Amino acid sequence: MRMSLRPVSALLATALLLAACSSGGDDDASNAAGAASCAPSSGPVTLTYTSWIPGIEEVVAAWNAKNPNIQVKVQTGPNGNGGTYQNFFNQIKAGNTPDLGQIEYDALPGFRVQDGLTDLGGCDIVAKAQGQFVDWTWNQVSFGEQGHAYGVPQDAGPMALFYRADLFEQHGIAIPKTWDEYAAAAEKVKAAGGYITNFSQSDVNQFAGLAWQAGGRWFANDGKQWTVTLADDKTKKVADYWQGLIDKKLVSAVPPWTSEWDNAYNSGSAWTWVSAVWGANSIATGAPKTAGKWRVAPMPQWSAGESVAGNWGGSSTAVFKGSKHVYEAAQFALWLNTSEEALSLLNAKANLYPATKAGATLPALSKGVAFYGDQKIYEVFAQASGQVSPDFTWGPTMTATYADVSDGFKAAVSGKGTLTEALTAAQASTIQTLKSQAIPVKE
Repeated sequence: MRMSLRPVSALLATALLLAACSSGGDDDASNAAGAASCAPSSGPVTLTYTSWIPGIEEVVAAWNAKNPNIQVKVQTGPNGNGGTYQNFFNQIKAGNTPDLGQIEYDALPGFRVQDGLTDLGGCDIVAKAQGQFVDWTWNQVSFGEQGHAYGVPQDAGPMALFYRADLFEQHGIAIPKTWDEYAAAAEKVKAAGGYITNFSQSDVNQFAGLAWQAGGRWFANDGKQWTVTLADDKTKKVADYWQGLIDKKLVSAVPPWTSEWDNAYNSGSAWTWVSAVWGANSIATGAPKTAGKWRVAPMPQWSAGESVAGNWGGSSTAVFKGSKHVYEAAQFALWLNTSEEALSLLNAKANLYPATKAGATLPALSKGVAFYGDQKIYEVFAQASGQVSPDFTWGPTMTATYADVSDGFKAAVSGKGTLTEALTAAQASTIQTLKSQAIPVKE
């Protein structure tokens, strides 16, 4: 679904002024204003919270049982791009947002330019919690601006390599540690009758994670205007690499999240998947016949000896500007995303991987996983989470950008153009989308 943002020139002025803030007087003034609006409410408080996390009702119930004076009413709905984001935008326009909402990192800039988010940077309890989070996840909610926070990090999607250990061993193929080795392994896998992986035409988030690892940087904001660089040199390197695998028919290209996609992994047709930590559950549920045969290794590197990971996914808990109980909303958001009780429930109910540093030590994440031959796979992801660069910025109209890139990728896979041409075209269309929404952008 393409997300249509209303003209935001007036609202953007506020966002860009905030983006221009740095340490010093202006920043202190901004934080002082935030602190003044973050005072505790008097008397009992009822908060509203919208999320699509499976089992979130049980997590909220645990909070409500221990906090009789701050009760949370949870409303569930479809995932963000499945309808919830559009509902949020409609509610911002009508002035009737919930107190809190789940917003993925790549969608936060779109809500910020709508001036729909409360900057929690002035809340002492939020500022003091910054050190509990993995650095790059905090950058996702602060936009790299000291003293600001437009949400509380919830989960992360550090990426690694899922692979069929039995098939690699059976055919004497070494587990690739570099992307060159991965391409060489793809040739051997093809000779053995399989595909090393499936290239996703429609889920551009995965490709974004691959570009992130390689050093690609798709957006930037200097406080005055946006810069769009979907086709920068590092991203082109990634695109050209995968184009080579596609041209040699070394990867399949079935639509992701379909029965055909599941069958490719369940039948042994696809041997690896470079995916995020939550992919562990996707393979386990989609390819049950392969239980015990999978393992996890670090992502292949562009240069031997490097240790760099990409990220695919992750959400925040944001407080909307309409909330009259910012302090209490911040309290709940912090409990939800830092307490061992909540993090354990979120992992058990929805397989969320915490954005906190301590989250990696949860008992559930320190055990071997039967589906992966009792390998302690979360140790690999904990290491990867610390290897994700913080310097990756999302643009304010990502839904439209994803759609444009996906259209180009589908054409490239069918032999009409290339992945690099798709990115170049999407860069141009993204610039036009920003201009049409009165968002300052460099051409």
